[in-house]
Amino acid sequence: MKLLVVGSGGREHALAWRLARTPGLQKVFVAPGNAGTARERELENVDLSDPEALADFAIRETIHLTVVGPEAPLAAGIVNLFRARGLKIFGPTREAAQLESSKDFAKRFMVRHNIPTARFATFSDRASAHAYVAQQGAPIVIKADGLAAGKGVVVAGRLDEAYAAIDRMLPASNRGAAKHATPARVVIEEFLEGEEASFIVMVDGKNALPLASSQDHKRIGDGDTGPNTGGMGAYSPAPVVTPEVHARAMREIILPTVRGMAADGIPYTGFLYAGLMIGKDGSVKTVEFNCRLGDPETQPIMMRLRSDLLTLLEHAVAGRLNLVEASWDRRVALGVVLAAANYPGPPRTGDAISGLPQNGEDSHVFHAGTREQDGRIVTSGGRVLCVTTLSDSIRQAQKRAYDLIVGIHYDGMQYRRDIGHRAVNR
Repeated sequence: MKLLVVGSGGREHALAWRLARTPGLQKVFVAPGNAGTARERELENVDLSDPEALADFAIRETIHLTVVGPEAPLAAGIVNLFRARGLKIFGPTREAAQLESSKDFAKRFMVRHNIPTARFATFSDRASAHAYVAQQGAPIVIKADGLAAGKGVVVAGRLDEAYAAIDRMLPASNRGAAKHATPARVVIEEFLEGEEASFIVMVDGKNALPLASSQDHKRIGDGDTGPNTGGMGAYSPAPVVTPEVHARAMREIILPTVRGMAADGIPYTGFLYAGLMIGKDGSVKTVEFNCRLGDPETQPIMMRLRSDLLTLLEHAVAGRLNLVEASWDRRVALGVVLAAANYPGPPRTGDAISGLPQNGEDSHVFHAGTREQDGRIVTSGGRVLCVTTLSDSIRQAQKRAYDLIVGIHYDGMQYRRDIGHRAVNR
């Protein structure tokens, strides 16, 4: 039996690594993969990214199941294409992936189905957006409507920051490059107070299976300072997701979303990520939806998973998630992202990486922005590595991860030194 994982980041490395532990599995292909997946004995990179070429490959290699990691191919309709060609694939269709690919679609969907979220308004011209911000005041949240690799959100503490964010996201003339082109839009939301957590489930169209809770760190700097990134580290489980919060998230957000998508004629299958804002009173509101696993949340979640991932995926594709449960290691997993010089701006690439440690049972360095060049591993993206460890407590997992990082080096390497601080300080 052969499997295919689509993507090249740390999330896909962790997915492929976990799938490779399936008993009796012949091969896990990763397309296009990275330098880390290239060096894993059970994995094989495939230099393909075009959906049609991937479908041809899946047919030629008799791929049993394909799992899609990143959002871009989902928004482009890779699931629609594979299904049309009779191929088994796990992920949402292009239509369902609008929950992530359009913030406006997601917000209107939540309002329509009474799913708790922040108040919002959508704009395609600067003047109207500026006027709305002036009326609402700061702090306020500005979001680019489309996909932005986790970096299209600005939490503006002052009005001038909000205006600048709007001007960056909306062209001065926003009529579309072509006659029928969709103009750029921004979604402006009220600022929500509370603590964020990542709530990720598997969905089969009607049933939802929750994965382990997790919490990531979006800001570039220690103490949650600086601009947002795609994520600088994560840990699982998240203490803020108490049993009561977990039950509310399922009852008030996840299940109404699954039912609402089906009622709208867009049944949802795939991983579904709800970013939660948890209030001091235990209330939950939806910050955003992602139509795939989070990155870097996937790395600690996969470290803790004890169930066979392929079995869970098989049940999901067959519409039988109600017949299976996921089991988890009781220990804490924590991952620290090492980023490239200049990130989250345009990253510098081509810096040689040295000092990578041996992977062990309770630690793994998952690659993201890496490639091989002349026998060396070099940086090739903004987030480069995720050093992930498993231990009995959050403090021990922190210490193990940061001890491993000491030996790793590349020019311009940057990382946060406080991943897990919220859990430690609870």
